[in-house]
Amino acid sequence: MKGALTPAAAAELVPDGASIMIGSFMGVGTPERMIDALVARNVRGLTVIANDTAMPGRGIGKLISAGAVSALVTSHIGLNPETQAQMIDGSISVELVPQGTLVERIRAGGMGLGGALTPTGLGTEVENGKQVIEVDGARFLVERPLRADFALLAAWQADYVGNLSYLLTAHNFNPMMALAGATVIAEPNAIVPVGVIPPDAVKTPGVLVDHLLVRANAGGQTWMQRN
Repeated sequence: MKGALTPAAAAELVPDGASIMIGSFMGVGTPERMIDALVARNVRGLTVIANDTAMPGRGIGKLISAGAVSALVTSHIGLNPETQAQMIDGSISVELVPQGTLVERIRAGGMGLGGALTPTGLGTEVENGKQVIEVDGARFLVERPLRADFALLAAWQADYVGNLSYLLTAHNFNPMMALAGATVIAEPNAIVPVGVIPPDAVKTPGVLVDHLLVRANAGGQTWMQRN
């Protein structure tokens, strides 16, 4: 089976100071067991790229509470007062990016593009220090692509070769992050034989996925032990 790891073993792959993309939409699409393992490892100095930081005690909020994050690229932090407090006291540097711009920057990084053009932010503080170009008489900001050392993703299902399917708002960022992470670690809700996931339900092909987190069955065995 594709690179099966325990959460603890996967967390050991992520060094202090790494940049990581984490699938998240208010905690949906976030690999909770992977985050718990990173907290347990006491990782430090992470740069996290994500839609949001969820809430204290949930998802990325656990990394914030643990002091594991030094830099954050995100769309909003409004539901996590701990993130706000750490931004204010300087513990975390925060780059706030409009949501559509953020996912386009991730897509550009995954596709090998030089950036994304957007009118969003023109005439505001977002424009400061950024290149502005004109296309057919209209002005656009040049937003630089985003890539990361790791993409940590939750999935609804994975098969033995790493094909992934998602549910609901996990579709918003996870498929793009799978393209933009140098090492992709997926935490599926279930691991199924090849063919169980219909071809048109595969949103991230296994060729992009480096490791799957193992899951225990009702008898306590893991897929790693059985395969």
